[in-house]
Amino acid sequence: MPNSEPAQQQHHFLVWYVFGAALILLMTHWLVQQSAVTETIPYSQFETLVARHRVTQAAVSPDTISGELKAPLNGKTRYQTIRVEPELASKLASNGVEVTGVPSGNWIATLISWIVPAFAFYVAWYFLFRGNFGARGLEEMSVIGKSHAKVYAEKETKVTFADVAGVEEAKFELREIVSFLKDPKSYGRLGARVPKGILLVGPPGTGKTLLARAVAGEAGVPFFSITGSEFVEMFVGVGAARVRDLFEQARKVAPCIIFIDELDALGRSRVANSYIGFDEKEQTLNQLLAELDGFDPRSGVILLAATNRPEILDPALLRAGRFDRQVLLDRPDSAGRLAILQVHVQKIRLAPATDLERLAGLTTGFTGADLANMVNEAAIAATRRNAQAVEFEDFTIAIERIVAGIERKSRVLSKEERRRIAFHEMGHALVASSLPGVDPVQKVSIIPRGVGALGYTMQRPTEDHFLIAASDLRNRIAVLMGGRAAEQLIFDGDVSSGAADDLQHATQIAVEMVTRFGMDPILGQRTYTPHGQNFLTAPQDLVFNASEETGREIDLAVRSLLEAGDMVARDILERRKPELESGATLLLEKETLTAEEFAPFHNIGKAA
Repeated sequence: MPNSEPAQQQHHFLVWYVFGAALILLMTHWLVQQSAVTETIPYSQFETLVARHRVTQAAVSPDTISGELKAPLNGKTRYQTIRVEPELASKLASNGVEVTGVPSGNWIATLISWIVPAFAFYVAWYFLFRGNFGARGLEEMSVIGKSHAKVYAEKETKVTFADVAGVEEAKFELREIVSFLKDPKSYGRLGARVPKGILLVGPPGTGKTLLARAVAGEAGVPFFSITGSEFVEMFVGVGAARVRDLFEQARKVAPCIIFIDELDALGRSRVANSYIGFDEKEQTLNQLLAELDGFDPRSGVILLAATNRPEILDPALLRAGRFDRQVLLDRPDSAGRLAILQVHVQKIRLAPATDLERLAGLTTGFTGADLANMVNEAAIAATRRNAQAVEFEDFTIAIERIVAGIERKSRVLSKEERRRIAFHEMGHALVASSLPGVDPVQKVSIIPRGVGALGYTMQRPTEDHFLIAASDLRNRIAVLMGGRAAEQLIFDGDVSSGAADDLQHATQIAVEMVTRFGMDPILGQRTYTPHGQNFLTAPQDLVFNASEETGREIDLAVRSLLEAGDMVARDILERRKPELESGATLLLEKETLTAEEFAPFHNIGKAA
């Protein structure tokens, strides 16, 4: 159907042109008529005419005097003059001065003084709203309460479950939604109803939005996509109107899927005595709750939502009958990462000998988005070296770039700094190779990377761990303290600032051991930090829920763990000082040691 908007705009402009032209013609005609019969005369001439009895009529206003003449003057029977103060006019006339009044203003000037500001305001307002709402200018004001949801038809939603890997449990739950959308009558033959709302919960990058699109692609139904922040505006009531409009659109094209991304922007928990600035968000949330209560799931409208902050959502939003299910999408395990890699490597030219299983083992903790980024970075690295295919070494480079940052070979370090960094990194590596339950060393380097890393020791786990013993956590602290311990040993206690990041990570582990995991015998087996289903808050952001005296005991327990880890690291490095010196010398020579080059220094054993 052709767009009728340009024709409508032309019609509006034509109406304004005709109206303006008619107004100008009428004003011009009136002015011509007035000038044809009216003679404008000086005030002194008016007094002379009055004295000669030639004026038959006078209409006096605050500024002018006009009326009829007995006999035509210059062929005109009407006159008009500007009023002058009579006493002043008589005095001037007695001295032979011709008196002529000057008008303080006229109706044209008055009209212009009203029209020009109004026209300027109209033009400014027109272009202001045209820039904010699009080419239709002020006409967009009529759709301010409309939903901005993007509708993807079946042919545009090409994503299916085959494009989503590593979340098999989530896909299993959502296949029921697909079955219902395809055949609602058959699915509900036993009286079951499909859940009204399904909330996808998980860390950023785990594929929540992709999975929602895959549901629509599998079912072949329209897909309404919108973010929670698009409902909230500065005008109270606009967000609620958009919610109503969104559900009205969905009902018209049912069966369909409504997907609200970043639901926490819309569904944040309401608090009592909130400021008036929150009225818009609360009204929008209330409208969403009303819509969830009002619509019948048998109509085929399914609401999917995603968030990575479930702990701040309003309890009324999560109750049964609104969002009936919560589907967790966590970071994938080794098998899940392998499946994700197999999906993404189809888009690149992969070398046949590339071991994807080994690559999946090296990417512990990566999300689906991280893996997609890693595959892309590996392809870029292979292209940079003019290779014919992407090989395993390219993936290794990509992992280092993601984990540690880009190499900064332009940063020139002094000889003494390079020597100190070499001993520091070799201290980490030797302690890691000497303790059980510690991730193996993959690479040791003294090449600066990222923002502040002057060197790094990369450890990657060979398998996924879901439980960590207290002894393993203590060993991790010892590995982190190994760099500082090496500096103390080689440089006679003269330590540097290079261990700042190590100390921060070691402190975080110790704090969690004491306050979250109850691993301190003095403080007992209880937690001192609130811990919910939080995917964004970093450990250092947690707040102690303890008295002042208990807080001091927590500080002492954390310090004790750090000192114990430092003692373990010192003991190992004192026993392996020859290996520390030879390893640092080799590291200064090669700048980077791979796992194979570090293998001769590997000595797994238990610390004394």
